[in-house]
Amino acid sequence: MTQQQNHYGKLWLFPFLLTIVASCEKDKDNNTDTPAHHIAESEKLAIPAAVTVPDNPPAGNTRVATYYAVGVQKYKAQVKAGSNPATYEWVFVAPQADLYDATNKKAGSHSAGPTWQLSAMDSIYGQHFSPAKTAVSPDVNSIDWLLLMPKNGKTPTGIFANVSYIQRIATKGGKAPATLPVNANETVNVEYTAVYRFTKKNP
Repeated sequence: MTQQQNHYGKLWLFPFLLTIVASCEKDKDNNTDTPAHHIAESEKLAIPAAVTVPDNPPAGNTRVATYYAVGVQKYKAQVKAGSNPATYEWVFVAPQADLYDATNKKAGSHSAGPTWQLSAMDSIYGQHFSPAKTAVSPDVNSIDWLLLMPKNGKTPTGIFANVSYIQRIATKGGKAPATLPVNANETVNVEYTAVYRFTKKNP
């Protein structure tokens, strides 16, 4: 092969390589199953009044952190009150999920308490307001959206210090099965995802 033929061969490959690169970039841009994408999309959601963070004038609020959770909601069987003969229903036990940040990096975990923990120095426990602040998810197959507060007696630490509100929004999955348990020993883990927002009041 002459030098000129080799040159033309490389020229023929160039547009082919450009097509491959463009295709990869397109796939990258269209990746809708990353924590970063889900967090970005959650910022466009209309938040129901029941789970909206109060305005807290005149200083307002500051969002401290936002995480995308991937995990399960745990349920166990329990005898339904007043049933005779005994029938069973699912009762919620705890969440178990990994937390990811807007760079797609695993940041921490979400578990019984409920608690969110990034490290030994960064954690927060939550509880319901009284009365509870909940909103039905737009996805009928998914668990409710929530507005929680820090748990009494548990001081938020690290990045969560001074957080006043915890929102659970953009839920997918996690509901107890429609099929009821048939004995008291049954347990089930239901896959779910959600976005958690942590907000503090400005001084």
